[in-house]
Amino acid sequence: MKENTFFPEIRGTFGFGCMRLPMLEDKTVDKEQFCRMADAFIAAGFNYFDTARPYIGGQSETAIGECIAKRYDRSQFLLANKLSGSFFHSQEEIRPLFASQLEACGVEYFDFYLMHAQGARNYPKYKECRAYETAYELKKEGKVRHFGMSFHDKPEVLDMILTEHPEIEFVQIQFNYVDYEEPSVESRRCYEVCEKHGKPVIIMEPVKGGSLVNLPPAADKVFRDLGGGSNASYAVRYAASFPQVTMVLSGMSDMAQMEDNLSAMKDFKPLDEKEMAAVAEVCRIFKEQKLIPCTGCRYCVDENVCPMNIRIPDIFAARNTYETFRSWTVMGYYNGTLTGGEYGKASDCIGCGGCEGVCPQHLPIRDLLAKAAEVFEKKPE
Repeated sequence: MKENTFFPEIRGTFGFGCMRLPMLEDKTVDKEQFCRMADAFIAAGFNYFDTARPYIGGQSETAIGECIAKRYDRSQFLLANKLSGSFFHSQEEIRPLFASQLEACGVEYFDFYLMHAQGARNYPKYKECRAYETAYELKKEGKVRHFGMSFHDKPEVLDMILTEHPEIEFVQIQFNYVDYEEPSVESRRCYEVCEKHGKPVIIMEPVKGGSLVNLPPAADKVFRDLGGGSNASYAVRYAASFPQVTMVLSGMSDMAQMEDNLSAMKDFKPLDEKEMAAVAEVCRIFKEQKLIPCTGCRYCVDENVCPMNIRIPDIFAARNTYETFRSWTVMGYYNGTLTGGEYGKASDCIGCGGCEGVCPQHLPIRDLLAKAAEVFEKKPE
Protein backbone atom coordinates (compact mmCIF):
# COMPACT_ATOMS: atom_id res chain seq x y z
CA MET A 1 0.00 0.00 0.00
CA LYS A 2 1.26 3.47 -0.95
CA GLU A 3 2.64 5.44 2.01
CA ASN A 4 0.85 8.71 2.70
CA THR A 5 3.45 11.42 2.04
CA PHE A 6 1.73 14.28 3.85
CA PHE A 7 0.05 12.57 6.83
CA PRO A 8 1.88 9.36 7.80
CA GLU A 9 -0.92 8.35 10.20
CA ILE A 10 -3.26 7.95 7.20
CA ARG A 11 -2.89 4.45 5.78
CA GLY A 12 -2.94 4.62 2.00
CA THR A 13 -4.59 7.37 -0.04
CA PHE A 14 -8.19 6.16 0.09
CA GLY A 15 -10.88 7.32 2.54
CA PHE A 16 -14.45 6.30 3.39
CA GLY A 17 -16.81 9.24 2.86
CA CYS A 18 -19.89 8.73 5.04
CA MET A 19 -22.36 11.01 3.27
CA ARG A 20 -24.10 8.24 1.30
CA LEU A 21 -24.28 5.29 3.66
CA PRO A 22 -26.49 2.24 2.98
CA MET A 23 -30.09 2.96 3.94
CA LEU A 24 -33.09 0.88 4.96
CA GLU A 25 -36.65 1.40 3.72
CA ASP A 26 -37.51 3.35 6.87
CA LYS A 27 -34.83 5.92 5.90
CA THR A 28 -32.45 4.91 8.68
CA VAL A 29 -28.87 3.78 8.14
CA ASP A 30 -28.44 0.09 7.45
CA LYS A 31 -26.00 -0.38 10.31
CA GLU A 32 -25.49 -4.09 9.67
CA GLN A 33 -24.24 -3.41 6.13
CA PHE A 34 -22.29 -0.33 7.26
CA CYS A 35 -20.47 -2.50 9.82
CA ARG A 36 -19.54 -5.01 7.13
CA MET A 37 -18.30 -2.20 4.88
CA ALA A 38 -16.24 -0.64 7.68
CA ASP A 39 -14.79 -4.05 8.56
CA ALA A 40 -13.74 -4.66 4.94
CA PHE A 41 -12.26 -1.16 4.70
CA ILE A 42 -10.16 -1.54 7.85
CA ALA A 43 -9.19 -5.14 7.02
CA ALA A 44 -7.83 -3.90 3.68
CA GLY A 45 -5.45 -1.61 5.58
CA PHE A 46 -7.29 1.74 5.35
CA ASN A 47 -8.35 3.88 8.31
CA TYR A 48 -9.77 7.31 7.29
CA PHE A 49 -13.49 8.03 7.79
CA ASP A 50 -15.15 11.36 6.93
CA THR A 51 -18.46 12.73 8.22
CA ALA A 52 -20.36 15.96 8.96
CA ARG A 53 -23.39 16.93 11.04
CA PRO A 54 -25.69 17.52 8.02
CA TYR A 55 -24.99 14.11 6.46
CA ILE A 56 -28.14 11.98 6.42
CA GLY A 57 -29.79 14.36 8.87
CA GLY A 58 -27.22 13.65 11.59
CA GLN A 59 -27.39 9.87 11.16
CA SER A 60 -23.88 9.67 9.70
CA GLU A 61 -22.28 10.79 12.96
CA THR A 62 -24.32 8.47 15.17
CA ALA A 63 -23.80 5.52 12.81
CA ILE A 64 -20.05 6.07 13.06
CA GLY A 65 -20.39 6.11 16.83
CA GLU A 66 -22.21 2.79 16.86
CA CYS A 67 -20.53 0.95 14.00
CA ILE A 68 -16.94 2.14 14.33
CA ALA A 69 -16.16 3.90 17.61
CA LYS A 70 -17.86 1.22 19.75
CA ARG A 71 -16.37 -1.65 17.78
CA TYR A 72 -12.77 -0.56 17.21
CA ASP A 73 -9.96 0.74 19.38
CA ARG A 74 -9.38 4.46 18.73
CA SER A 75 -5.92 3.71 17.38
CA GLN A 76 -7.44 1.71 14.52
CA PHE A 77 -9.28 4.54 12.77
CA LEU A 78 -8.97 8.22 11.90
CA LEU A 79 -12.07 10.41 11.92
CA ALA A 80 -12.69 13.69 10.12
CA ASN A 81 -15.63 15.95 10.95
CA LYS A 82 -16.68 19.47 9.95
CA LEU A 83 -18.03 22.72 11.35
CA SER A 84 -21.15 23.31 9.26
CA GLY A 85 -22.48 26.85 9.00
CA SER A 86 -26.17 26.02 9.37
CA PHE A 87 -25.59 24.71 12.92
CA PHE A 88 -24.10 27.79 14.57
CA HIS A 89 -24.83 31.52 14.54
CA SER A 90 -22.28 32.89 17.00
CA GLN A 91 -18.85 32.02 18.37
CA GLU A 92 -20.47 30.97 21.64
CA GLU A 93 -22.38 28.20 19.86
CA ILE A 94 -19.32 26.56 18.27
CA ARG A 95 -17.88 24.73 21.28
CA PRO A 96 -21.23 23.21 22.37
CA LEU A 97 -21.78 22.07 18.77
CA PHE A 98 -18.28 20.58 18.65
CA ALA A 99 -18.90 18.77 21.96
CA SER A 100 -22.15 17.32 20.59
CA GLN A 101 -20.29 16.07 17.53
CA LEU A 102 -17.72 14.29 19.69
CA GLU A 103 -20.54 12.71 21.69
CA ALA A 104 -22.50 11.62 18.62
CA CYS A 105 -19.39 10.03 17.08
CA GLY A 106 -18.36 8.42 20.37
CA VAL A 107 -14.83 9.86 20.36
CA GLU A 108 -12.80 12.25 22.52
CA TYR A 109 -11.08 14.06 19.64
CA PHE A 110 -11.19 14.40 15.87
CA ASP A 111 -8.10 13.58 13.84
CA PHE A 112 -9.14 16.07 11.16
CA TYR A 113 -11.57 18.98 11.58
CA LEU A 114 -12.70 21.14 8.67
CA MET A 115 -14.45 24.43 8.11
CA HIS A 116 -17.28 23.07 5.97
CA ALA A 117 -18.06 24.03 2.34
CA GLN A 118 -16.20 27.33 2.40
CA GLY A 119 -16.88 29.95 -0.24
CA ALA A 120 -17.65 33.62 -0.75
CA ARG A 121 -21.21 33.21 0.57
CA ASN A 122 -20.46 31.76 3.99
CA TYR A 123 -16.85 32.76 4.71
CA PRO A 124 -17.91 36.17 6.15
CA LYS A 125 -20.06 34.37 8.73
CA TYR A 126 -17.14 32.17 9.77
CA LYS A 127 -14.99 35.29 10.10
CA GLU A 128 -17.60 37.14 12.15
CA CYS A 129 -18.01 34.17 14.50
CA ARG A 130 -14.23 33.65 14.73
CA ALA A 131 -14.77 30.05 13.68
CA TYR A 132 -11.23 29.54 12.38
CA GLU A 133 -9.72 30.89 15.56
CA THR A 134 -11.99 28.73 17.73
CA ALA A 135 -11.15 25.59 15.77
CA TYR A 136 -7.45 26.36 16.04
CA GLU A 137 -7.85 26.73 19.82
CA LEU A 138 -9.44 23.27 19.86
CA LYS A 139 -6.36 21.98 18.08
CA LYS A 140 -4.07 23.51 20.70
CA GLU A 141 -6.18 21.77 23.36
CA GLY A 142 -5.67 18.40 21.68
CA LYS A 143 -9.32 17.97 20.68
CA VAL A 144 -8.39 18.33 17.01
CA ARG A 145 -5.22 16.86 15.53
CA HIS A 146 -5.27 18.54 12.09
CA PHE A 147 -7.17 21.66 11.02
CA GLY A 148 -8.36 22.30 7.46
CA MET A 149 -11.32 23.20 5.29
CA SER A 150 -13.55 21.87 2.54
CA PHE A 151 -14.11 24.26 -0.33
CA HIS A 152 -16.75 24.95 -3.01
CA ASP A 153 -16.04 28.15 -4.92
CA LYS A 154 -13.70 29.95 -7.30
CA PRO A 155 -9.91 29.64 -7.02
CA GLU A 156 -9.59 33.36 -6.26
CA VAL A 157 -11.69 32.87 -3.10
CA LEU A 158 -9.59 29.87 -2.10
CA ASP A 159 -6.41 31.89 -2.55
CA MET A 160 -7.83 34.65 -0.34
CA ILE A 161 -8.80 32.29 2.48
CA LEU A 162 -5.46 30.47 2.45
CA THR A 163 -3.65 33.81 2.49
CA GLU A 164 -5.69 34.99 5.48
CA HIS A 165 -5.35 31.65 7.29
CA PRO A 166 -1.92 30.12 6.67
CA GLU A 167 -2.53 27.86 9.69
CA ILE A 168 -4.81 25.70 7.52
CA GLU A 169 -3.04 22.36 7.08
CA PHE A 170 -5.01 20.85 4.19
CA VAL A 171 -7.84 21.60 1.76
CA GLN A 172 -10.65 19.31 0.61
CA ILE A 173 -11.88 20.12 -2.91
CA GLN A 174 -14.22 18.64 -5.49
CA PHE A 175 -12.02 17.03 -8.14
CA ASN A 176 -12.75 14.62 -10.97
CA TYR A 177 -11.95 14.34 -14.65
CA VAL A 178 -15.18 16.02 -15.78
CA ASP A 179 -14.82 18.97 -13.39
CA TYR A 180 -11.09 19.41 -14.06
CA GLU A 181 -11.78 22.24 -16.52
CA GLU A 182 -15.50 22.77 -15.75
CA PRO A 183 -16.04 26.57 -15.38
CA SER A 184 -18.51 26.20 -12.49
CA VAL A 185 -16.09 24.06 -10.43
CA GLU A 186 -12.57 24.76 -11.79
CA SER A 187 -10.96 21.77 -10.12
CA ARG A 188 -7.62 22.28 -11.85
CA ARG A 189 -7.22 25.90 -10.79
CA CYS A 190 -8.31 25.17 -7.21
CA TYR A 191 -5.77 22.35 -7.09
CA GLU A 192 -3.09 24.73 -8.37
CA VAL A 193 -3.94 27.25 -5.62
CA CYS A 194 -3.36 24.48 -3.07
CA GLU A 195 -0.02 23.72 -4.72
CA LYS A 196 0.92 27.41 -4.58
CA HIS A 197 0.27 27.50 -0.82
CA GLY A 198 1.87 24.10 -0.22
CA LYS A 199 -1.35 22.56 1.12
CA PRO A 200 -2.08 18.82 0.77
CA VAL A 201 -5.32 18.11 -1.08
CA ILE A 202 -8.12 15.77 -0.04
CA ILE A 203 -10.43 14.88 -2.92
CA MET A 204 -14.22 14.71 -2.63
CA GLU A 205 -16.64 13.72 -5.39
CA PRO A 206 -14.07 11.76 -7.46
CA VAL A 207 -16.99 9.92 -9.08
CA LYS A 208 -19.16 13.06 -9.15
CA GLY A 209 -21.91 11.66 -6.96
CA GLY A 210 -22.07 8.48 -9.05
CA SER A 211 -22.41 10.33 -12.37
CA LEU A 212 -19.15 8.81 -13.60
CA VAL A 213 -20.34 5.27 -12.95
CA ASN A 214 -23.37 5.05 -15.23
CA LEU A 215 -21.79 6.64 -18.29
CA PRO A 216 -23.37 7.20 -21.70
CA PRO A 217 -22.97 4.03 -23.82
CA ALA A 218 -20.23 5.48 -26.04
CA ALA A 219 -18.20 6.57 -23.01
CA ASP A 220 -18.76 3.28 -21.23
CA LYS A 221 -17.39 1.44 -24.29
CA VAL A 222 -14.12 3.41 -24.10
CA PHE A 223 -13.38 2.00 -20.64
CA ARG A 224 -14.66 -1.48 -21.51
CA ASP A 225 -12.25 -1.58 -24.44
CA LEU A 226 -9.37 -1.14 -21.98
CA GLY A 227 -10.29 -4.53 -20.58
CA GLY A 228 -9.57 -3.46 -17.01
CA GLY A 229 -11.45 -2.01 -14.05
CA SER A 230 -14.84 -0.47 -13.49
CA ASN A 231 -15.86 3.05 -14.44
CA ALA A 232 -15.63 4.09 -10.80
CA SER A 233 -12.13 2.67 -10.45
CA TYR A 234 -10.81 4.80 -13.31
CA ALA A 235 -12.36 7.93 -11.75
CA VAL A 236 -10.93 7.25 -8.28
CA ARG A 237 -7.49 6.35 -9.62
CA TYR A 238 -7.50 9.47 -11.82
CA ALA A 239 -7.98 11.70 -8.76
CA ALA A 240 -5.36 9.83 -6.74
CA SER A 241 -2.77 10.16 -9.51
CA PHE A 242 -2.00 13.84 -8.78
CA PRO A 243 1.10 14.47 -6.61
CA GLN A 244 -0.45 17.01 -4.19
CA VAL A 245 -3.32 14.63 -3.36
CA THR A 246 -3.06 13.00 0.06
CA MET A 247 -6.47 11.34 0.16
CA VAL A 248 -9.36 10.45 -2.15
CA LEU A 249 -12.74 10.08 -0.46
CA SER A 250 -15.42 7.86 -1.91
CA GLY A 251 -18.99 7.95 -0.64
CA MET A 252 -20.00 4.29 -0.81
CA SER A 253 -23.56 3.13 -0.18
CA ASP A 254 -23.31 -0.65 -0.45
CA MET A 255 -20.83 -3.50 -0.07
CA ALA A 256 -20.40 -3.93 -3.82
CA GLN A 257 -19.16 -0.34 -4.15
CA MET A 258 -16.78 -0.89 -1.25
CA GLU A 259 -15.32 -4.03 -2.81
CA ASP A 260 -14.92 -2.32 -6.18
CA ASN A 261 -13.09 0.65 -4.67
CA LEU A 262 -10.86 -1.55 -2.53
CA SER A 263 -9.84 -3.59 -5.57
CA ALA A 264 -8.68 -0.38 -7.28
CA MET A 265 -6.98 1.28 -4.30
CA LYS A 266 -5.45 -1.46 -2.15
CA ASP A 267 -2.53 -1.80 -4.56
CA PHE A 268 -2.93 1.65 -6.10
CA LYS A 269 -1.25 2.45 -9.39
CA PRO A 270 -1.58 5.86 -11.10
CA LEU A 271 -3.30 5.87 -14.48
CA ASP A 272 -0.91 5.11 -17.31
CA GLU A 273 -0.72 6.98 -20.61
CA LYS A 274 -3.27 4.75 -22.36
CA GLU A 275 -5.74 5.06 -19.46
CA MET A 276 -5.33 8.85 -19.33
CA ALA A 277 -6.11 9.02 -23.06
CA ALA A 278 -9.25 6.96 -22.43
CA VAL A 279 -10.28 9.33 -19.63
CA ALA A 280 -9.86 12.29 -21.99
CA GLU A 281 -12.11 10.62 -24.56
CA VAL A 282 -14.74 9.72 -21.93
CA CYS A 283 -14.66 13.30 -20.69
CA ARG A 284 -15.28 14.61 -24.22
CA ILE A 285 -18.24 12.27 -24.75
CA PHE A 286 -19.66 12.97 -21.30
CA LYS A 287 -19.59 16.73 -21.82
CA GLU A 288 -21.33 16.43 -25.19
CA GLN A 289 -24.37 15.06 -23.35
CA LYS A 290 -24.86 18.44 -21.62
CA LEU A 291 -26.11 16.72 -18.47
CA ILE A 292 -27.00 18.49 -15.22
CA PRO A 293 -23.82 18.41 -13.08
CA CYS A 294 -25.64 17.59 -9.84
CA THR A 295 -23.65 15.41 -7.41
CA GLY A 296 -26.64 14.38 -5.27
CA CYS A 297 -25.29 15.95 -2.08
CA ARG A 298 -28.94 16.72 -1.15
CA TYR A 299 -28.18 20.00 0.62
CA CYS A 300 -31.07 21.48 -1.39
CA VAL A 301 -33.58 19.11 0.21
CA ASP A 302 -32.12 18.80 3.71
CA GLU A 303 -33.27 20.92 6.64
CA ASN A 304 -36.54 21.84 4.90
CA VAL A 305 -34.77 24.04 2.34
CA CYS A 306 -37.48 23.51 -0.29
CA PRO A 307 -40.94 24.63 0.90
CA MET A 308 -42.58 22.61 -1.87
CA ASN A 309 -40.75 19.38 -0.92
CA ILE A 310 -39.45 18.86 -4.44
CA ARG A 311 -36.96 15.99 -4.73
CA ILE A 312 -34.53 18.12 -6.72
CA PRO A 313 -31.51 15.76 -6.99
CA ASP A 314 -33.72 12.81 -7.93
CA ILE A 315 -35.51 14.82 -10.61
CA PHE A 316 -32.17 15.94 -12.04
CA ALA A 317 -30.89 12.35 -12.02
CA ALA A 318 -34.06 11.24 -13.83
CA ARG A 319 -33.62 13.94 -16.45
CA ASN A 320 -29.98 12.93 -16.97
CA THR A 321 -31.06 9.31 -17.41
CA TYR A 322 -33.64 10.36 -19.96
CA GLU A 323 -31.18 12.55 -21.87
CA THR A 324 -28.53 9.81 -21.89
CA PHE A 325 -30.62 6.76 -22.75
CA ARG A 326 -33.90 8.24 -24.06
CA SER A 327 -35.67 5.74 -21.86
CA TRP A 328 -39.40 6.32 -21.57
CA THR A 329 -39.59 4.24 -18.40
CA VAL A 330 -38.11 7.19 -16.52
CA MET A 331 -41.29 9.12 -17.33
CA GLY A 332 -43.30 6.64 -15.27
CA TYR A 333 -40.72 6.83 -12.50
CA TYR A 334 -41.06 10.62 -12.41
CA ASN A 335 -44.85 10.57 -12.27
CA GLY A 336 -45.23 7.51 -10.09
CA THR A 337 -42.41 7.70 -7.55
CA LEU A 338 -40.64 11.06 -7.57
CA THR A 339 -43.74 13.24 -7.47
CA GLY A 340 -47.24 13.18 -6.06
CA GLY A 341 -48.42 12.79 -2.49
CA GLU A 342 -46.01 14.65 -0.21
CA TYR A 343 -43.55 15.40 -3.03
CA GLY A 344 -43.86 18.32 -5.42
CA LYS A 345 -43.38 18.27 -9.17
CA ALA A 346 -40.70 20.31 -10.91
CA SER A 347 -43.40 22.74 -12.02
CA ASP A 348 -44.41 23.34 -8.38
CA CYS A 349 -41.23 25.38 -7.79
CA ILE A 350 -42.19 28.83 -6.46
CA GLY A 351 -38.80 30.35 -7.29
CA CYS A 352 -37.77 31.17 -3.71
CA GLY A 353 -34.11 30.39 -4.46
CA GLY A 354 -33.38 28.67 -1.14
CA CYS A 355 -31.96 25.67 -2.99
CA GLU A 356 -29.54 27.79 -5.01
CA GLY A 357 -28.26 29.42 -1.83
CA VAL A 358 -26.98 26.09 -0.48
CA CYS A 359 -25.92 24.35 -3.73
CA PRO A 360 -22.14 23.64 -3.68
CA GLN A 361 -22.20 23.37 -7.49
CA HIS A 362 -23.80 26.84 -7.87
CA LEU A 363 -26.42 25.37 -10.21
CA PRO A 364 -29.29 27.52 -11.58
CA ILE A 365 -31.74 25.10 -9.98
CA ARG A 366 -34.89 27.10 -10.69
CA ASP A 367 -34.16 27.21 -14.42
CA LEU A 368 -33.20 23.53 -14.45
CA LEU A 369 -36.45 22.57 -12.73
CA ALA A 370 -38.39 24.50 -15.35
CA LYS A 371 -36.60 22.57 -18.08
CA ALA A 372 -37.24 19.28 -16.28
CA ALA A 373 -40.94 20.15 -16.15
CA GLU A 374 -40.86 20.69 -19.92
CA VAL A 375 -39.48 17.17 -20.36
CA PHE A 376 -41.54 15.23 -17.82
CA GLU A 377 -44.81 17.14 -17.68
CA LYS A 378 -45.67 17.41 -21.34
CA LYS A 379 -49.38 17.40 -22.00
CA PRO A 380 -50.54 14.66 -24.40
CA GLU A 381 -50.99 16.04 -27.89
